Amino acid sequence: MAEPDSLVTQIKKLGEKLDEARAMISQVFIGQDRVVDLALITILSGGHGILVGLPGLGKTQLVETLSIVMGLDGNRVQFTPDLMPADILGSEVLDTASDGTKSFRFIKGPVFCQLLMADEINRASPRTQSALLQAMQEKEVTIAGQNWQLGSPFHVLATQNPIEQEGTYPLPEAQLDRFLLEIQVQYPDRMAEKDILLATTGVEEPALSSVFASGQILEAQNLIRRIPVGDSVVELILDLVRAFRPEDPSANNLVRENMRWGPGPRASQALMLAIRSQALLRGDLAPSAADVALLAPAILNHRMAMGFAARSRGMTQLELIDEVTDSVIQKSALS
Repeated sequence: MAEPDSLVTQIKKLGEKLDEARAMISQVFIGQDRVVDLALITILSGGHGILVGLPGLGKTQLVETLSIVMGLDGNRVQFTPDLMPADILGSEVLDTASDGTKSFRFIKGPVFCQLLMADEINRASPRTQSALLQAMQEKEVTIAGQNWQLGSPFHVLATQNPIEQEGTYPLPEAQLDRFLLEIQVQYPDRMAEKDILLATTGVEEPALSSVFASGQILEAQNLIRRIPVGDSVVELILDLVRAFRPEDPSANNLVRENMRWGPGPRASQALMLAIRSQALLRGDLAPSAADVALLAPAILNHRMAMGFAARSRGMTQLELIDEVTDSVIQKSALS
């Protein structure tokens, strides 16, 4: 009987499949390699992601492409102000049998899938937004006292317009914390936009096919959790997350003066998972301090809040994250 593949061999094989998936996705979602990597990190880590950017930058197209390439059963919900929780979760209807007896039957909503695209999630009311809380955390929903299991794996990739736009509602902090990553989608550079023009205005479109199957995604997520993380990187994660809590002794004056609240333990958990996926995408067998620094903005930005005084001075939260992260990593390197 042949011995099972070593962990190193399994990681290398997974890395090769991910390279194939990245190449295929990049044929459709052009010039946004970092956004593609963050979306893949979200799925590999078993989490949910929120894509933030102006309309027309391809966020919806990215999620649809991911569904095909990663072999996931996907559904889309367009969030609007009049969307109700039952439109997402499903509802019970009263059926009448031929003999006159009546009974309730549950009709499943679009949340019963493996990859749910919540399009423009902040267009819906807070009541409807919160309908996803249980689904995102527990991978199940409760309807009329009965629990219904969702797809396996189950991921939510939500798109969000900037909150400064009219007709948007800020997401509740408890729901934001359920998103593993916040993925900022920016305008493409000039060369990338030229490639987009040439690729999307012709007769032929790129042919997409599944690189993974849903069962392979579950195996990949399990493999990611087996990638070792060195003690120094674990300590760096703790130092970094705790440094953004204003009440923590390790926080510097910049954080104490400008932050209203900092990230909770989910931020540490998210970093531990995401840096493993990041290392794999980079072709390494173990994560490093560089991976922690690279993922800090996407992990932390939606899990903390600046005070009004800091915003009035023109400081952005991402600038603060970069400055504090650099300080923590430099201090860690010296110790």
